[in-house]
Formats: sequence, structure tokens, C-alpha cells
Amino acid sequence: MKDIHSEKILILDFGSQTTQLIARRVREARVYCEIHPCTMPLSEVKAFEPKGIILSGGPASVYAEDAPTMDKGILELGVPVLGICYGMQIITHLQGGKVARGTKKEYGPANLDIKALAGPFRDLDGKEPHKVWMSHGDRIEEMPGGFEPLAVTENSPVAAMANHERHMYGVQFHPEVVHTPQGAVMLASFVLGECGCRPIWTMHNFAQATIDELKQRLDGKKVICALSGGVDSSVVALMLHKAIGKNLTSIFVDNGVLRAGEVSEVAGIFRETFGLNLVVVDAAKTFLGRLAGVTDPEEKRRIIGHTFIEVFEEEAAKIGQVDYLAQGTLYPDVIESVSFKGPSATIKSHHNVGGLPEKMRMELVEPLRELFKDEVREVGRELGMPESIVSRQPFPGPGLAIRIMGEVTPEKLASLREADAVVQEEMRNSGYYHKVWQSFAVLVPVKTVGVMGDERTYEDVVALRIVDSLDAMTADWTRVPHEILARISSRIINEVQGVNRVVLDISSKPPATIEWE
Repeated sequence: MKDIHSEKILILDFGSQTTQLIARRVREARVYCEIHPCTMPLSEVKAFEPKGIILSGGPASVYAEDAPTMDKGILELGVPVLGICYGMQIITHLQGGKVARGTKKEYGPANLDIKALAGPFRDLDGKEPHKVWMSHGDRIEEMPGGFEPLAVTENSPVAAMANHERHMYGVQFHPEVVHTPQGAVMLASFVLGECGCRPIWTMHNFAQATIDELKQRLDGKKVICALSGGVDSSVVALMLHKAIGKNLTSIFVDNGVLRAGEVSEVAGIFRETFGLNLVVVDAAKTFLGRLAGVTDPEEKRRIIGHTFIEVFEEEAAKIGQVDYLAQGTLYPDVIESVSFKGPSATIKSHHNVGGLPEKMRMELVEPLRELFKDEVREVGRELGMPESIVSRQPFPGPGLAIRIMGEVTPEKLASLREADAVVQEEMRNSGYYHKVWQSFAVLVPVKTVGVMGDERTYEDVVALRIVDSLDAMTADWTRVPHEILARISSRIINEVQGVNRVVLDISSKPPATIEWE
């Protein structure tokens, strides 16, 4: 098989909030790409051997004293270059053109009048203006020598430019966002047409190549994997099982704050359907005992994370000498660690096993560290994983503990499990489960007065949280049809003991987070 990484695009990040979307669009064109900071040394860019380079947008002005820049030699490598927004301006600035503050800011939709069907526009219909998404205050006043305009908008006399001889292009708008309807076509035209990349980055090829690589790397070695039942750890476990068979031990810890039927479902799928060597550990009493009386969200997360490590270590020690620990690290995690902007502020701690390798003297194996979430799901389908796992909505590591406001008790867990089961069932029955990013119930620490059977009640409140998102960085509440919400509310109030009111959370992220704790 041809090396699936041989046809690749380099994306240099200048601090844009949508840089990851550029990578996703390139991957959708079935071409491998990586994001690196704009400060990447010229020697490393050469060593990467890209077939094309994309320069991202960014919030700065190129003429500002502390504006991010790059090695000018990158533009002299002879490979096609596409600058997006700030990326086009940095090309202009470094090549002797002029960038200045525009007479008007240009934010939101604009009509793009294309003058020449070339470069990123080569596969478009140029008869009518194309809708594009603008987000800039600066504009190109003078293009560098050898460049000509490709498109204009009402406020941008140079909305796109090209140096055809050097295969160098710039667009002032953002083709990576969904608000530019033909943006994916434009990026594919650049990657496949101008750069000449062949579309060999498929998840079928990735799965096959990765399993072969794991066979060679881990031959005769023992590996353990923490299996949560989520899509990431499930795909990791199944790939390793196909590569090394019984030398893999997957450990599934029942921490007492899982959803209804989760333990039996995960055990059944991976033991019976796929034949994994799976250890299921019932540690519910330990977790719930340590959570007793705890109300602070961060303390809940800390207790669950530390207890998980203890339980995992105890089970790993029973196996004997283990060489590797498998983790479901994804590409967004890798990007964050090398971001031009630096690490994001910590809003809340995340439950993971990141502290295990050093303490347990094992090497890491991370088969998915090159993939985005949607690509992981595709790999799962390639491996024959059931859709109930592949398309599963994200579920937090601390589980239901952070969906119970205040102390976690067996009684509250029972109520929330029942309410959550209703939400999941009704969302699936209505066809909305796969249309949203996440849908779940939250047990609110408030009691309200109600009337049931002509009697006064004073019982708990359940909140519904249903959101749309692409990557969980931002989210908005989903406008679910009222009849679906009515069914969920009616069933929870009638079927869940001790609940007499259901409310809907209609806040976005930011300012709120998706989870309540």
C-alpha cells in the first residue's frame, strides 16, 4: 500500500479560531494534513515535504509591532501556497505589497464576484456571485508584484488574488466555515488541483495501515487499554485486538456513575461480538463511598480521576509485566499542545489516564493521535463496530456524577438514570439522537411545588440539555420540536419517582458550558 502520509498539506496557524476547520476540510478531500505554528522553522517545513501550504487566518494586523509572522523563505520553496484572510495579508506584507485598515470592517456574509476561474476557484461556476464569509478589518491596498486580482466584493477590491506562475493564492474570506457554501470545493480545488495531491487519505486505508504498523511495533508485547465504552477507547481497543489479539487486555471500570445498562452492553459487545480479552471491574462501592458528602464539582472530578487510577493500577498489577498503555488521544489534543496561541485556559479538569505512563513505567501507544472525531467514527465503521457505539454521543469521564448538582447519592443516581434513559429513548425514537451533538438530563438541587392526583407535591427538578456543536468548543441549544420535548417531560414526570417538573436549558456555550459541572 502507498504511504497514506506521502500526499500531505502543511497548515501554518496564525492564531485563528477556525484553523482546525481548515484541516477538516482538507481531510474531507481525502488528503492528509497537519497543523503547525506559524513559527515553524524553515528547516522543519522542508523536512515535512508538503505538496502545498495553507496559511490560516488570525486576529492580528500584519503591520502591528507584535504581529505573528513566518520565515519568508517558506514562500520561496516552490510549492503552492494558499493564504486565508490574515494568511493572504502576510503573503502581501512579506512580498512587498501593502495592507492597511479598511474604510469599513467586513464581518459576515458577502457576495464574491469572481474575475477568473483559477486556483481555488477552478471548479466553480463563475456566472453568479458566490456567498462567502468575511471576518476582517484590514484589506489589501496594493498587491505584491506578479499578483493579480481573482475576485472582489463590495468592500474588498482584492477579495482574492493570484500569482499563477508561482502557484500562490490568497483569499480574504474564510472558505473553511459552513457559511461559505462552496468553501469545501474551493479548498479541494487547491489541494487536489493546484497541489496535485491524490485522495488516498481514507479511513479504510488508515485502519489497514495502522493495524499493520501495530502488529510490527507490538509483536510479542503486552498492552493494556482503559475501555470506557466511548467511541475513542472502543476503536483503540478493537484496532489493537485485531493487531495483537490476546496480548491486549482491556479494562472496563464500573465506577457507579454510568448510565443504565452500560456495563452489560459494553461487556456484551466486546466480549461476545468481538472476542476481546476484557476485564470488568465492579468498583461502584469504592467510588460512591468516596463521593459521599462531596458537593464541589472539581472535587468530584478529582476523586473520580484519582480513584480510577488506583483501581486501574490494581487491575494492571494482576496481569503482570505490561509494556504499553493504549490511549484514545485525538488530533485536537495534539494540536492544543503545540498551538501558536498556547494552551487554553482550564475551565474544568478532564478525567483521563494521562498520569499513568510515568508512574507505571509503560510506553504509550496512541493509534488515533492523527484523527479528528468524525474520522474516528469512520474507522469504527470500517472495523465493523455497531452504530450504537460508533455514533454514541459524548459522555463525560465523571459520568452522571457531574449531572447531579450537589452530593451524589444512590437515590439521586437512580432518579437521574431513569430520566436519562427516557431522554435517550425519545431522542432515538424521534430520529433526533444523531442530529444533535449531545442530549441528556441533569438533576437540579431544587424542589418545587406541584399537584399530582389532586395532592400537593414538593419534589425534584430535571433539566434537559440538548445542544448542537461541531467540536464542543462552542455550542448552541437545539431547537427540538415541541412535541418531542413534551413527550420527554411527560414521561419523566410520570415514570421517575420524586420528580414533578422538567425545564429546558436554552443557554449557549459560551457563556455557559455544555455540562452543568
